[in-house]
Amino acid sequence: MGDEDRVTGQQWDADADALSQQREPEQERDDDQDDQDDKSGQDDMSDRDDVSGRDGDGARARPQAAEQTPADSVPLQLEQLILDSGRQYTPFQAARTAGVSMELASRFWRAMGFADIGQSRALTEADVIALRRLAGLVEAGLLSETMAIQVARSTGQTTARLAEWQIDTFLEHLTSASEPGLTRAEVAYPLVELLLPELEQFLVYVWRRQLAAVTGRVVQAAEDVDMQSGRLAVGFADLVGFTRLSRRLEDEELGELVENFEITCADIVAGRGGRLVKTLGDEILYVADEAATAADIGLALVETLGKDESMPALRVGMAFGAVTTRMGDVFGTTVNLASRLTSIAPKDAVLVDGELAAALERESAVAPAGAGGPLGLAPGAVDALAAVVSVGLDPDDRPAEVDDSALPYRFQLQPMWRRPVRGLGLVEPWLLSRRNDQAEGSRG
Repeated sequence: MGDEDRVTGQQWDADADALSQQREPEQERDDDQDDQDDKSGQDDMSDRDDVSGRDGDGARARPQAAEQTPADSVPLQLEQLILDSGRQYTPFQAARTAGVSMELASRFWRAMGFADIGQSRALTEADVIALRRLAGLVEAGLLSETMAIQVARSTGQTTARLAEWQIDTFLEHLTSASEPGLTRAEVAYPLVELLLPELEQFLVYVWRRQLAAVTGRVVQAAEDVDMQSGRLAVGFADLVGFTRLSRRLEDEELGELVENFEITCADIVAGRGGRLVKTLGDEILYVADEAATAADIGLALVETLGKDESMPALRVGMAFGAVTTRMGDVFGTTVNLASRLTSIAPKDAVLVDGELAAALERESAVAPAGAGGPLGLAPGAVDALAAVVSVGLDPDDRPAEVDDSALPYRFQLQPMWRRPVRGLGLVEPWLLSRRNDQAEGSRG
């Protein structure tokens, strides 16, 4: 264990001792040391009304530490409030109480993103229950041990970022007093106490909604050849010159720019039927089941952000093909190609690969290759116009059903020069744009 871990363990021990001084003396211990450890954990629980930390009327009981511990124990007070349970177990005691090996408990703990704490008494009843549930899924054969570790890791990584975002949102209210004379605890504690149940319920709601959406896609994949083979449209959007811009902006200005970029992109991607995989500050990665959906999103990003004078120019690259999905992320040659196309795309433009261009044609979103005429009309429309001219009618009087503006094609493609792309060989990109009559430049 490193020096930092030892310091952390000592601090947690000190905090735990501060709380334990308020408890009644523990009952007489057995001679056996292991039984002694287990019994101490049980005795610590006996001083609370129940495991959930609620009083006899069912209301959440405010920990005594919130009123009696010094100001530097504010994090400990908030921890007790959020976890709804006090520190009472060492890692060994928690593992033994949950009925799992210390090795497996440590693997679960690290997978969730928490540091090793030695044998400090820092774990709660909730930690024991979580270990017991994961181990129970393995014992029941619902998950393999490897899968259970992946569940712990994906959940830990996702919720860690979510918690960071939420605390950043409430940071000013948590760390500053609204009135002179108030301590941090007097400001932060009631705020968290009010927010906690609402955020918890909202988190469960959103998770169930997302779970329903993903489950629906999986079921649909059974009848969709492209989805069965893991073929998706992948898009990257990247702000041009962000590194130079970050040197000129103040930290607060840079933070606002990144936040506006992420919010705008997230709204466009979700609203038009795509899925935002991740944001990387000045770049986003998204996927869509259909090429036309991805194309619409890419162009909408350029069109919308192009109206914001505070935003740098945007480049978008997209590719279509087999994609490996793992823990909510996507990998593979298709993802790499989309990233490379983004790096060579002109400012405020969208480049796509040949596979996505072909997928757009299959979806009737662009005119078929070889369509005649400068307007890119489909062969049937060209023949209809020729017939109109052959009987001596003015082509301008042609029926609406053969008017090029009435055709269903939403986009148009322009072939670009072939060029070598590092690690992917020779690539022929296509410049994607909306048809003139389909342009969204005036969209609010």
